Amino acid sequence: MTDSIYNLGMGFGVALSPINLAMCFLGALMGTLVGVLPGVGTVATVAMLLPLTFGMPPETALIMLAGIYYGAQYGGSTTSILVNIPGEASSIITAIDGFKMAQKGRAGKALAVAAIGSFVAGCVSTLLVSILGEPLTEVALAFGAAQYFSLMVLGLVLAVVLARGSVVRALSMVALGLLLAMIGSDLESGAQRMTFGLPELSDGLNFSVVAMGLFGFAEIFRNLEDDGVDRSVLTQKIKGLMPTWQDLKSCFMPVVRGTALGSVLGILPGGGATISSFAAYTLEKKVSRNRTEFGRGAIEGVAAPESANNAAAQTSFIPLLTLGLPSNAVMALMIGAMMIQGIVPGPQVIEKQPELVWGLIASMWIGNLMLLVINLPLVGIWVKLLRVPYRLLFPSIVVFCSIGMYSINNSPFDVIMAGVFGLVGYVLVKWDFEPAPLILGMVLGLMVEENLRRALIISRGDTSVFFTSPLSLGLLLLSGALLILAVLPSISGKRNEVFVEED
Repeated sequence: MTDSIYNLGMGFGVALSPINLAMCFLGALMGTLVGVLPGVGTVATVAMLLPLTFGMPPETALIMLAGIYYGAQYGGSTTSILVNIPGEASSIITAIDGFKMAQKGRAGKALAVAAIGSFVAGCVSTLLVSILGEPLTEVALAFGAAQYFSLMVLGLVLAVVLARGSVVRALSMVALGLLLAMIGSDLESGAQRMTFGLPELSDGLNFSVVAMGLFGFAEIFRNLEDDGVDRSVLTQKIKGLMPTWQDLKSCFMPVVRGTALGSVLGILPGGGATISSFAAYTLEKKVSRNRTEFGRGAIEGVAAPESANNAAAQTSFIPLLTLGLPSNAVMALMIGAMMIQGIVPGPQVIEKQPELVWGLIASMWIGNLMLLVINLPLVGIWVKLLRVPYRLLFPSIVVFCSIGMYSINNSPFDVIMAGVFGLVGYVLVKWDFEPAPLILGMVLGLMVEENLRRALIISRGDTSVFFTSPLSLGLLLLSGALLILAVLPSISGKRNEVFVEED
């Protein structure tokens, strides 16, 4: 306990420095903006801003990028509630009851409950990050190459099990991600693999380029199809931002349940904010006494998913900081930011660079407080931004994305590849394939191969090394059991139910 207090004190000392405070505020503000404006996307924004972190201290860079991620979860609720256009995928489910509340003149209360629920969930889940960080790191330090390989396999399986839609399609996306990870030079011999004679591919595909294409450009293509949306709610005056005592009583347990569920799902690879919000809404519909109002403007239908997606956004940092394991596409880009700074993700980070880890954790509390101030008083500004037609907005997004891509390696090839993957991402979404497992497969693929080969070298080619260790065997058995359960018809039906939206 004393160590935790000391570490948090050190973390606040780092987070409260003028430059880190400024970057935390900038990240939170940009995250809110990204969440408010449909078609921008957190992954694309983080990928676009990665080159800007080159000259920053490591803790400053991660504090800013983290602020963008959890800030977007706050901002996404604004458009969901006011105009039925989710700025973030994790806010899709909020639109069901949030928009109905806005139509009934209760937009102010919906926005306030979303912000309060997000703030409470963010603070609680950040506390979990600080409590669980060190114990998990100590466990992770006992991992060898075989155990890490089995852990990465479990991560890939969880990415499949928790992905939306067909298990077979999710598996194919993970497999494609693993193939893309193999492009470039062989880890041991340095021989070229699947480069097709292109020298630009000798170092492999830059996953920020792939992420920008799959999420940024593909999202732009999709939004250009839907630019004719009705934004009539914007003409209504927003009032009554202060919820009543009865509203707060109604939301208390949904916020508690959403925070708990989001905190757990955020830790799991492939989980994250989107599935947490859907799962929290589904759970609330089953346990609420007010279930008949769901889909008609139930305030619980706003509180639960908004608490869940913010809790998940914070706890997804736990596997990143303790194991070097990305739980979603944004965390994969955060690993990229750490590598840019010369930091090898994994359990050694919290021991060798405690200022980085605890500074980031402390900044989350500060960022959540900033977001509460940013979101409610500035609702009028966010509403005005929503009036900008998307046909005027998307060219600037394309330009900034292209500049970000070019500046990574000063290579026009990266911009072209981002465009290619943008088309690929657009086609995948049209065919109902979820691109997130592909990115996780690509990032984890490098770690899977590295630890597989290292374990086999240490054991001199003896594959039983993965089954003689109780920890490694347990992780592999768990992976197999989860995969089998996911394809069972009864489990598969329940799994898909979580993502079903009501009309």
